[in-house]
Amino acid sequence: MGEYTHSDLAMESETEGVDGVRISEGEGGGCRIFRVQIKSPAAARQLRKPVGHYVTLECGTLQSMETDEMERVRCALAVEIRTMAERMCGRRIKQDFTALVVGLGNADLTADAVGTHTVRRLAVTRHLHRKDQALFSAVGLCELAAIAPGVPARTGVETLEVIKGAAMAIEPDLIVAVDALAARHTARLGATVQLSDTGIVPGSGVGRGSLAVDRSTVGVPVMALGVPTVVESATLVSDMLCKAGLKVLAEELHSELKASRGFFVSPKDVDLLTATAAVLLASSIEKAFSVVEPPI
Repeated sequence: MGEYTHSDLAMESETEGVDGVRISEGEGGGCRIFRVQIKSPAAARQLRKPVGHYVTLECGTLQSMETDEMERVRCALAVEIRTMAERMCGRRIKQDFTALVVGLGNADLTADAVGTHTVRRLAVTRHLHRKDQALFSAVGLCELAAIAPGVPARTGVETLEVIKGAAMAIEPDLIVAVDALAARHTARLGATVQLSDTGIVPGSGVGRGSLAVDRSTVGVPVMALGVPTVVESATLVSDMLCKAGLKVLAEELHSELKASRGFFVSPKDVDLLTATAAVLLASSIEKAFSVVEPPI
């Protein structure tokens, strides 16, 4: 059934027997941390994901976390973001480092609004650096800028075109593209965070893939960061039938569902999920790009 299943999470890819993939697992901040490295073009084609590094933090349901639990996850995620950013850029994050955070998705569609809500909550600093150096230094962050390009159906402009224009004007060291993701298992909705150094294809999670936003298209390293908020209906139904011991029926029904009009399903508390995820991502980005390195 794997060939019909879509997931943005590399940890959910069926990697057994696939050459050119390296997998490791660890812990940090109360999270299980999965690392998947896709090393060869052949493995990338087989898994339908670009060559690169994928880090997934499995942290538990964000909406039900206590403040201290959320802080531990925030610290763990900040360390992973900072580590990947410095490796991608080949330099340490200091006051002259510039990051452009791009909030992808449709702000009017709750399950797709993780990116836009994140940039709304982000403490941007680039304008302070340009106007008041003393105040900028007091903030303790490097240069952070943020945009929310919207979706082409509303703006008439491809997301890639907006990001390229902003990148040309700002000349950032790194772009962090934040988006809602699709998962294969409902237990991972609002309970995992993934980051990767591969860039992102806006809308690919729900089958509306646009032009890729990556280093080759914008000329700047692009980190992808997101939280899964939806699962494909065909996968959801098939998994439930498999758990009931009806695997043959599940495979037949899955094929029928995939051939018909597709749907994506989100949790009933997706509004709380999106808001909580946005707070976590925004605060983790701020911590990751602070002048003082976040504690492990």
